[in-house]
Amino acid sequence: MLHNIPKDFRNLRACLVCSMIKSIDQFESQGCDNCEQFLSMKHDRDKVYDCTSANFDGMIFLTDPDDSWVGRWQMISKKKIGIYAISVSGTLPNAVVSEIRAMGMHYKPYMRDTTSKNAFGYEHSIIPI
Repeated sequence: MLHNIPKDFRNLRACLVCSMIKSIDQFESQGCDNCEQFLSMKHDRDKVYDCTSANFDGMIFLTDPDDSWVGRWQMISKKKIGIYAISVSGTLPNAVVSEIRAMGMHYKPYMRDTTSKNAFGYEHSIIPI
């Protein structure tokens, strides 16, 4: 469980799909605990920069996803234990979105960006089509 918690607060980034926060090195060595199956960031620093953002607001430490009202409020109650951003600015590059579509899934841009008028409140930013 503690392997996905950042050891310090330098070089932190948030996943553009699920908003999990890790260091650049953690995303590169472990990938995203929630999104690795379709983002494939593990061992690919360029993909880490493409699929994460250093521009995020707030932090939530999700310790009990099934029993967390904050997790439900932030739509992360079905995610893995870890630290999450309240809001993440940015969107995936077109090439990554195309890869996701080829897997039969659909990406909702700005889903995790609550500062944007495009945040419609979908539970997940990647959904099967």
